[in-house]
Amino acid sequence: MARYDDLFEYDENLDGRGLRIAVVMSRFNQDVGEGLLSACVAELRRLGVDPADLRLATVPGALELPLALQTFGRTGRFDALIALGAVIRGETYHFELVSNEMGAGITRVALDLGLPIANGVLTTDTDEQALARMSEKGRDCARAAVEMANLCKAIR
Repeated sequence: MARYDDLFEYDENLDGRGLRIAVVMSRFNQDVGEGLLSACVAELRRLGVDPADLRLATVPGALELPLALQTFGRTGRFDALIALGAVIRGETYHFELVSNEMGAGITRVALDLGLPIANGVLTTDTDEQALARMSEKGRDCARAAVEMANLCKAIR
């Protein structure tokens, strides 16, 4: 990324100390969800987020994620939210419907509330692809949530 000496630039801040984060996980494709959650929570702790400042709610499927995220967000108690789950392609159009609506819902909640939401819902063709990506995606979401929470605080 180009640097400009005459511009103030917000630095990446992955210090999770003092941040309050809620995670919402879909129980559909639960093995993948649990893998995402395990990696995410381990990374949040590594970044300094106190376990007492973490909350977890599970929902039946990916389409229920936006409402639970919105409910957490409206409390005003959280600096960032994380959505976890997996939508795995089947032989019907349902995959596209669920993937598109879930993604749009999560984005809408983040923008409406002005609250960072890390979207860790994998959309893959196969179970094997989801299992192969879950650990890295879980860690990525933890880092994104912490970085965006700190950036939003710094900008405000």
